[in-house]
Order: sequence, then structure tokens, then C-alpha cells
Amino acid sequence: MKQKLYTSVAGHAKDVQVMVDKVFSFGELGFQEFETSAYLTSVLEKNGFKVEKNISNVPTAWMAKWGTGSPVIALGSDIDCIPKASQKPGVAYKDPIVEGAPGHGEGHNSGQAVIIYAAIAMKEMMEKENMPGTIIIWPGVAEELVATKAWYVRDGYFKNIDACIFTHVSGSFGSNYGDNGGNGLVSVRFDFNGEAAHAAGAPWRGRSALDGVELMDIGWNFKREHLKPTNRSHYVVVDGGDQPNVVPSKASVWYYFRERTYEDIKANYEAGIKIADGAAMMSGTTVTHQILGTAWPGHFNKPLAEAMYANIKKVGMPVWDEKDMEMARAVQALVEAPKKDMEGNPINGLKTTIDTIKGSVPFSWGGGSDDIADISWNVPTIVLGFPANIPGTKGHHWADAIAMATPIAHKGALAGAEAAAMTLLDCFTNPKLIQDAKTFPFISATDPPAIHLNKEIMQKYREQMKPFYYNEAKYGTYLEQLGVTYPMVKKP
Repeated sequence: MKQKLYTSVAGHAKDVQVMVDKVFSFGELGFQEFETSAYLTSVLEKNGFKVEKNISNVPTAWMAKWGTGSPVIALGSDIDCIPKASQKPGVAYKDPIVEGAPGHGEGHNSGQAVIIYAAIAMKEMMEKENMPGTIIIWPGVAEELVATKAWYVRDGYFKNIDACIFTHVSGSFGSNYGDNGGNGLVSVRFDFNGEAAHAAGAPWRGRSALDGVELMDIGWNFKREHLKPTNRSHYVVVDGGDQPNVVPSKASVWYYFRERTYEDIKANYEAGIKIADGAAMMSGTTVTHQILGTAWPGHFNKPLAEAMYANIKKVGMPVWDEKDMEMARAVQALVEAPKKDMEGNPINGLKTTIDTIKGSVPFSWGGGSDDIADISWNVPTIVLGFPANIPGTKGHHWADAIAMATPIAHKGALAGAEAAAMTLLDCFTNPKLIQDAKTFPFISATDPPAIHLNKEIMQKYREQMKPFYYNEAKYGTYLEQLGVTYPMVKKP
């Protein structure tokens, strides 16, 4: 049966390529993934899935369902991209499609093809074999803002799900379990309100909201001396006033407070509120705050990860050709990639071997966050990392988009779909796996999702980006549409 599934998924290689390229071409930021969601849900509906849209009051969020009965297995992957990361794929130098526009500098364009074509192959087998069970597919909307998955959990969308297979682009092929060493976080915007005045004529009559923001930033930066080394905290000033000759009556700063444990995240969050209140007192302003996103530290399921890893070994790494390796090495030179990764493995082109499965890290200095962790504490969950990008890149950078609509991404996503389909089969045919696979939030019942975020940026660039949406009816690949001769490793 696994061989039949493998063959079935392999037969969708062209579909995988089209979906990877199509989502790449949309390049939509978090909460603004309208083209992406419309396209993905249309594919699912054509393949017999019933789609519920606007889940958790997020316009670009949805859940697609097929089948009846138990077990109920969910598959998820993110769909948003990165600001100012527009980049032609297959070109190993900076060459934006639309200057200043967003782009897939994280590779989230590749994950839905993995789960959708794994699910379609599994659905076809279940129909032939009259096999009970339910498949659910969902998108990680605004993952870069860690701003939806906690809302999905809060609103009950994972209440009756038996297991969740999540996928994420990687330079390697694997699935680990336990504590992965990442941080949780809470994302908070602080809004200061003051009193405008002529900045030269009567500055003593004004109360600067920007003073409040700057004093808060100074206070927090002094606080860093007294934080654990696992802390990661960072901020951007999203509103600093209108013009220098007007004392700013409004100003805002947006913080991510990251730490390794819930208790430490909460402590930093509460300290941030106190520092903001103090800054408001010093500047004669007032301050309010709003949670925009949240994620727990991750903890992933061992029986599911072991089942996935066994299937990854069956599938094996994609077969990279000389063009793929040339592309990878050119990008690694471009970003000045380190010679070795964090585990001491050499970085030289694309990986050709599968790493050993790993459990909880004994210690971590901290790192990134993903709100799939919120689901992992409520439903047995794993993350399948599939090899669709180049090792050694910076992450959240335009250069991370270079591989993401090339044969590297196409081959890596197809391999991921094959492993995901086999693991779905395990879930539907081995009740003990689900049995073995079988706790706390920042957001309240009234906190709304921050769907206003990124709206102005997408309004600015969407019309400029539309002429570059992938036309799969006219062009074999997105590279062909853009006139890229793969690989372009030197600028003409």
C-alpha cells in the first residue's frame, strides 16, 4: 500500500511543481493571503474536500475536510511570506521581481503542495479500499506574526482531532520529537498617546508620545542586563509621529518577547508592561497595549515522529543534479554561509543524506518560534522538515527565496509529500500509533486576531505584483515565465 501511495504521489509531480510556483508568484504577507487561499481552496474543492472559510474570523483562514469517522488526522502548513523579499527564483544575485515588494524569503510557498497532494493520494486509496477516517487540511495564516494558531485552538478547531502532521521547508529531511530548543513568545504593540504642539513655537505645551516610545526602548534595553541568556527580545517602531515640527501625539512600538518557558515569557511580558507604564509617567503620556500574536515553546510527539522518520528513510533524499548543486553553492557563496552548521556538519551544496532522528535537546540558548507549538500542546503533533531550500542561508532574507520556485523546491516538496502520504497511511491503518500518540494561553476569549496587519503593504504592491502571477496554462514553470535560465549564478 505504501508503494502504491508513493507511486500515486509521484504521479502528481507536475501538480506539486505548479502549486509551489503558483503560491510563490502571489507573494502575500500574513493576513493578506487572499490569492493564495482562493487558489488552494479551489484545488481542494475540485478534489472533493468541503471547505469552511473565515475560521476564527480570519478572512484568509480555512479548514478543508474529507471523509467520515475516526481517526481524524489534520495536515497543516504555513502560507505567508516576508516583507521586502521579492526575488526572481533561480537567480543567485539580488534581482527582485517587484522592487520593495514582499516575497517568499522563508519558503512557505512549498508546504501546502506537500500536504495537499499527500492528502489527495491518501483520499483516492481510502475510496478504493473503503477505509474509514477523516482528513483535514488547514493553513498557517500569518505565521511570521505568530498570530493565528493559538486562535484556532482557542476557538475549538482542534478539539476533535486525533493527530496533526505539520510541514515546514528545510534544507534537510527529517522529523524530531520532544523539546526542539525553540522559544515561545508573545507579540505586543504598545500605543502611546500624548498631546500635539508646535515643536518650535510651544514645545512646552506638548507631550510627546514618541518620547514615551523611546523611553520604553531605553528602559527595556537596560533590562536586558538582567535577563537570562535564553531571552530573545526585539522591537520595531511602527509609528514615530508625522513630521518633526509637530510634537507627536501618537506613537507605537511593537515588541516580541521570546523565552524558553511560559513562566519566563510571562515575566518578560509583565516587565514590558511595567516599563511602558513608567515611560508614560516620565513623558506625561498614556499607554495601552494589544497582543498581536503568541506561541508556546514547542514539544512534539515521539511515536508520530518515529513513524514519519521511518517513511522518510523509505523515500530517501531527492536526486540532485549538477544544476541543483551549482545553484546551491552559488547561493551559499552569495550569503557567505558558514562552513559548518550548528551541529558541526559541513555546508557544501545540497544535503544528500538523511539526519538521525533526535529527541529533546538537553539544553538550548534559545532561538526562533512557531505557533504550531500551541497545537502541539493540545493534539499529538509533529513537524516534517522537507528538503526544498538551501542549507546555510540566513532565513527571513530575499536570498532564501532564490531556490523556492526551482527544481530544488519542486523535488524537495515532492519527497515531503511522499513521506507525508505514507505517514497518513500509518495513522489510518495502525490504531496503536494514534493510541500511543495519545495544558494555558496569553490570549483571552475576546482578543481578536490582528487581521489589519500588512494590509497597507499589500495594497501598495498587489497591483504591481499581479502581472507576475504564475500562468501555468501558458508556461511550463515559473522560471520559464520570468525568463530565467536555471541556474543563473552570475549577473550578466
